[in-house]
Amino acid sequence: MDAAVAPQPSFLSRERSIASPTFNRWLVPPAALAVHLCIGMAYGFSVFWLPLSRIVGGAAPKECPADMGFFQTIVATNCDWKISMLGWTFTLFFVLLGSSAAIFGHWLETAGPRKAGLAAAFCWCGGLLISALGVYLHQIWMLWLGSGVIGGVGLGLGYISPVSTLIKWFPDRRGLATGLAIMGFGGGAMIGAPLADRLMGYFATPTSPGVWQTFVALAGIYFIFMVSGSLGYRVPADGWAPKGWTPPAPAANAMVTHRHVHLDVAWKTPQFWLLWGVLCLNVSAGIGVLGMASPMLQEVFGGKLIGLDLGFDALNADQKKQIAAIAAGFTGLLSLCNIGGRIGWASASDAFGRKVTYAIFFVLGLALYAAAPFAAKGGLVFLFVLLFAVIITMYGGGFATIPAYLADIFGTHYVGAIHGRLLTAWSTAGVLGPVLVNYIREYQLSIGVPREAAYNQTMYVLASLLLAGLVCNLLVRPVAEKYYMTDEEVAAEKKTSVAAVKQEEEEIHADFEDFLEEGLEPHDPVPSVALRAAPRLSPVLILSWLAVGVPLAWGVSITLLKAMALFK
Repeated sequence: MDAAVAPQPSFLSRERSIASPTFNRWLVPPAALAVHLCIGMAYGFSVFWLPLSRIVGGAAPKECPADMGFFQTIVATNCDWKISMLGWTFTLFFVLLGSSAAIFGHWLETAGPRKAGLAAAFCWCGGLLISALGVYLHQIWMLWLGSGVIGGVGLGLGYISPVSTLIKWFPDRRGLATGLAIMGFGGGAMIGAPLADRLMGYFATPTSPGVWQTFVALAGIYFIFMVSGSLGYRVPADGWAPKGWTPPAPAANAMVTHRHVHLDVAWKTPQFWLLWGVLCLNVSAGIGVLGMASPMLQEVFGGKLIGLDLGFDALNADQKKQIAAIAAGFTGLLSLCNIGGRIGWASASDAFGRKVTYAIFFVLGLALYAAAPFAAKGGLVFLFVLLFAVIITMYGGGFATIPAYLADIFGTHYVGAIHGRLLTAWSTAGVLGPVLVNYIREYQLSIGVPREAAYNQTMYVLASLLLAGLVCNLLVRPVAEKYYMTDEEVAAEKKTSVAAVKQEEEEIHADFEDFLEEGLEPHDPVPSVALRAAPRLSPVLILSWLAVGVPLAWGVSITLLKAMALFK
């Protein structure tokens, strides 16, 4: 009797996404960018707030009766939504991003990036369609549910889906690889916000601002890009390494491990919680400034932005419009710095090391925040802008560097899931940072502090957060021996044999010994039968990069044009 034939794994399974020997690893970053540039529109959702707040009343918004209860308000169809209510969508984005990444991170490691990316596409784009229906029916709870909750889950899945894969494809350039992908999340709003603005202009009618139609159009566009990117994901076969690269010996850099810590163990280590604090404190300081960038510049410098020695309150309506346009350029410039920092600092961390890179973030950031009040008091607009431009590069760099930091400390096997759990720090920071900046400002104004000085205390508080982050970073040490997985545990997780795991380790050490014998440095190229050659440029590779590069270049050009107003 013939033996039963084992069932073939499904198309979406991790096994079916293992790359062939001729696969070019540089096809993975554009696939990741295709997903991240779409979900990054979460940063640009504020473009919808003003139109959504005027759907019923038009130019003169119709407020709901003061005695109307909360539950009546969220289902009312005869009055406009307040921007403060719409803003809860933004809060839900990042709370659900962190929590869903933590919950589904383990599933992602077993299911593979392809399945996770497709799930993200259905959640994010499906959430936009539910939001479109909510806008059409004028039910704000559907907006919260669609984009905030379901879309937030899509953000979490889409954000972490390529991280583990990229780290495994680029063990020699972990920072660069994760920086390339996570750069897309920071740049998504630069494409999505102007695109949404143009779509609303196209769909607008005398009775509709065109928001629900724009949601539908964006859902269709994003779905195509996200599905294409997700299907482009490939994972390397066990034991793969880039040609001419040998891992540095453990003794050469004690902060980089070649072993693995299990997900269920990693979060119980002090290293995990120290890195949680590192990310939370770095993000809290930066996100609070990003959320208040435009009003902060206007209130601190007032008429000085247009050559007038007048405070903000002394300006007339036309003058306030002029400085608002300049502040919009400031916001755009910070967006560019956010993107540049993600790729720049993450790449630099490959040379400096992750711990040193974060130490730079905290020490330099502390000094820049402390200097900001003096630049404001002296009316030095250019210096003030420069200080925050550098600060925001480090905010973006912190996001892009943390996955590589986790891989260095805990190994690569569970890095995606561990990163998912660590992103709860982002959820916390998304509440902590804006609350600190907004409430300290309001308190300063309530006790009579002039507007131009209302942010001074805030800068010192944010500097203290970075000081606490520096302490957390300095306390990070290599994981204790007891936390590492045994060869038997690694073999069971990889569904292979202990002998195969040991052979892989022996090949790595043998390659390193070859380096030492030939007097080479760890990053010098050396031939090895265990390493695969990277294919040359191909039409597919070029088209893949153009597909994400052209929209990104369009978004950057628009942002640069707006930023030019800042220096006129």
